[in-house]
Order: sequence, then structure tokens, then C-alpha cells
Amino acid sequence: MPGHRPGVSPEIIDAARGTGNVVSLTFDDGPNPVDTPRLLSVLRTHRVKAVFCLWGEHVARRPDLVRRIVAAGHSIGNHSMRHDDMANWSPARIEADLRQTNALIRHTVPGVQIRYFRAPYGSWGQTPAVAARMGMRPLGWRLAITDWEPPGTDVLRDRLLDGVTPGAVVLMHDGGGDRAQTVDAVDQVIPLLKSRGWRFTLPA
Repeated sequence: MPGHRPGVSPEIIDAARGTGNVVSLTFDDGPNPVDTPRLLSVLRTHRVKAVFCLWGEHVARRPDLVRRIVAAGHSIGNHSMRHDDMANWSPARIEADLRQTNALIRHTVPGVQIRYFRAPYGSWGQTPAVAARMGMRPLGWRLAITDWEPPGTDVLRDRLLDGVTPGAVVLMHDGGGDRAQTVDAVDQVIPLLKSRGWRFTLPA
């Protein structure tokens, strides 16, 4: 949205590209040194591309994993430097944080496109307009499986299978804690959904 008009609130997208049974998988708070490599292996095995919304401080700690995410063909989102709640931040403060995060990602992977921005905690405030002015699409979701409180792989699998709807963007996590259950659930769900005619696309 580089051409976003001042004073017009940009849309927070929550839809996958395409029609029919399409779904987008998105992962926040990484990279994580244990679970992100496992997740990349699962996605490669099942030939699915996803969006990784990166936490800036974690990018600084694990630049090798950021490079692996990009090399695998996944899309990148800015998820702020420190995962602060930005709901009451001024536009200038938001822009400074997003620019710092983008600069760190691009220092790690020169020339990478940062297509999306997702607000920590979904506390948007004035972030959509700032992100849009910077050329990033504000990325929401239609299904969150609440994997930040790991309830067990089976529960997460069932939340995915029962909650997915045509065109949904799904919010999950590969960082911010132990995400082994999320990775295991994704590994189980992708082939099940594919067998039912679902296709995996990126957000619109």
C-alpha cells in the first residue's frame, strides 16, 4: 500500500489469496532456535509457503534462521522490535520502531521484501496507517488457535481442523516460547486439509 492516502484507514487484511478452500498460515514471534527449524522442515516436506512475522530482537539473535526462512521462499512480516503494545503510541514512535525492525531484517537479508506488518497482541492503534505508508500491509487473522497457551498437540490440531474457513488467515507462533505442539499440529493438519481439497496460499 505505498499509495495509502492520509486520513484514510487502511484495511487490515485477514484473507488468503484465491477463492474456494484456500488458507494462509502465518507464524509470529520467531525465529526460535528449536522450533523454527523444525517448522521449516515441516513446511518444506508438505510444500507449503507461509508468512513469518519476525520479532526484531529475535532476528538479531538468530540471523541464520532469518536467512533460512527467506531462502525457503517464505514471506516476511514486521512484528516490531520488542513486541511492545503499540496501541497508544504516536505515529512517530511507531514509525521509528518499524524502521528499526525493517533495517535489522534487511541487514540480515539484503534486499528482502517485507510485505506485511502485524501488531503485537493485535493492539493496532495507529499502526495500520504507519505500516501502510511504509509499504507494508497490516496483517490480521480470522483464526487464532491460542497456541501461546499450549493445550496439547491434539487440541491444537482440532482447533485448526474445526476452525478453518475458506479464505482464512491463521495466526500461530513459532517463537515466544516452546512451540513444539504447534509444529506437530501443523505437520498433522496440512496433509489432512490437502486430502480434503484445501490449498495453501499467502495472504491477499
